[in-house]
Amino acid sequence: MKKTNAMRILEAAGVPYSSVEYVWDEAHLDAVSAARKLNIDPDMLFKTIVMISEDNEVFVFCVPAPSEVSLKKVRNITGKKITPLKLESLQKTTGYVRGGCSPLGMKKHFPTFIDETAQLYERIYVSAGERGHMLCIAPADLQEICAAAFCDITEG
Repeated sequence: MKKTNAMRILEAAGVPYSSVEYVWDEAHLDAVSAARKLNIDPDMLFKTIVMISEDNEVFVFCVPAPSEVSLKKVRNITGKKITPLKLESLQKTTGYVRGGCSPLGMKKHFPTFIDETAQLYERIYVSAGERGHMLCIAPADLQEICAAAFCDITEG
């Protein structure tokens, strides 16, 4: 597997991780499909959702594959009304494409929030920054390297 920016960032910081690959296709870019292909619990695979406020401030949220970001909860956390970033703006804003968006190594650092359920697991999976590649990392290490906060950010 070739190294992604996310992998290089982790290696430069001395953060332990492993990586896994899976076969993807355009019709199944969602995180639940990725978890099924990897034969892992979908609640352990965290998708990266990028959102934007009315004043164009970008925020990054990592939530379990089957979950959705609660707009009400993230509004309370950020103090801003936010909506999902339009798909056509994702690559220009982050450097990543849908299905391969990692919370690590974006074009610039954005405020990042990881759903608190990540702390229930010894290791979680997040995108390595390319479709078909995942990182397996300790939640606390991901939090530290992303300068993220653990919060309750999902629906339900």
